[in-house]
Amino acid sequence: MTNQKKATSRRGALKTLAGAAAGAASLPLWARYAQAQSSEPIKIGFQQHSTGIGAAYGRWYGRTTEAAVKLINDGGGINGRMIELIAEDDGTDPKRGAEVVEKFANQHGCDVGFGTLFSHVVIGSAPRAGELKLPYFVVSEGHHVASGMLNRYTLQPGITDVKSQVQAMAPYVSENLGKKVTMIFPDFAFGHDHRDFFSAAIKEQGGEVLEQIAIPPSETSFTKYFPQIPRDTEVLYHVMVGPAVLTFVKELGEFFGDQGPEIFGFIDSLEAVDISSPGLEFLEGTYFWEGMPRYAQEDQSEHEKFYREAVGVDENGASVNDPSDVSTYAHMFGCWETLHVIKAGMEASGYAGPLDRAKLIEAVEAMGEMPESQAHPQGAKRFNGKTHQVFGHQHISRVENGRLVRVHTTSIDDTLYPDEVDYTTQPL
Repeated sequence: MTNQKKATSRRGALKTLAGAAAGAASLPLWARYAQAQSSEPIKIGFQQHSTGIGAAYGRWYGRTTEAAVKLINDGGGINGRMIELIAEDDGTDPKRGAEVVEKFANQHGCDVGFGTLFSHVVIGSAPRAGELKLPYFVVSEGHHVASGMLNRYTLQPGITDVKSQVQAMAPYVSENLGKKVTMIFPDFAFGHDHRDFFSAAIKEQGGEVLEQIAIPPSETSFTKYFPQIPRDTEVLYHVMVGPAVLTFVKELGEFFGDQGPEIFGFIDSLEAVDISSPGLEFLEGTYFWEGMPRYAQEDQSEHEKFYREAVGVDENGASVNDPSDVSTYAHMFGCWETLHVIKAGMEASGYAGPLDRAKLIEAVEAMGEMPESQAHPQGAKRFNGKTHQVFGHQHISRVENGRLVRVHTTSIDDTLYPDEVDYTTQPL
């Protein structure tokens, strides 16, 4: 090629590039943004309780989230784009939670926020997500979403809430364990949900709550609270959270020995705790609510087998790499399922970037029945787009020979209650 032809070719190439740049510059801003973002990753801000009272949950929420992201990315991502997970520790603290949401939106440029568990952190964070118009997918169980307390940008599509859980549990407790109940619960929003909704639910069954014992979430010793339990208590209902749960259940056993009332607990009191720990022998024959049975049951589905292996959990609910590292199995499936809901919502809405956040919200609101599948290994669910809350099956397990054995599963209909809000009427 001659020097003249080379020069001509270079000039032609430059003109072509200049023309393309000019053409792109002439596009509307949104179109230029979408064009630039088409191959960029979808950024999911993971609000993680890495420290604070939620750290055990945060650790396993993290492992579950990473496993789900890997599965989705290995399958081609979302709309052909890979997920980039951006984790920030909120310290299980409401103020820091709001700061993390701010970072997701303004510093990291995240498409959505995801993963928050503890109810007081959700309540402290969700208003900022609404102000920033950042879709905020929580995995919390609190009734704060479905109650209408929050906003249209906050959704809970992967895990059921306390009101639906206790409503479904109360008939079994009343019919099989007793009607005179004393409750022990943490003194913050999550515990207050249990206090209020179980008290109402057991009353509907002809029972009554004799005493409500609220314990500060920072408490490390519990024996001093147990004398408040009335002598005529037939059922002791307990739900505790945080790093002191092992101390709680040990002290409960020391106080009652084998002379106590029937005991019905939410597995929160035993999450990340090995049932075979010394001092927990008294749990034999007691009952627990489980969102997803920790021990592999004889009839576990192929979807649950796949999920259990993907997140690295053995048949006893512990890490496959360390049998002493017990998972938060009754809750962490919510991260897996919520990420698949985000994927389905983004694909249904043709999500291309933050300008499509409102479309994403509307796409998730339009979801209804969610069949049991690899994306939903805990079981089939029903999403209420008006209240932004999902409903699903609940399980009661009994400790038998040191293992949790499922003895009852509710229907989805057992968990339903009248709507208290219609978020779809709020502007986006």
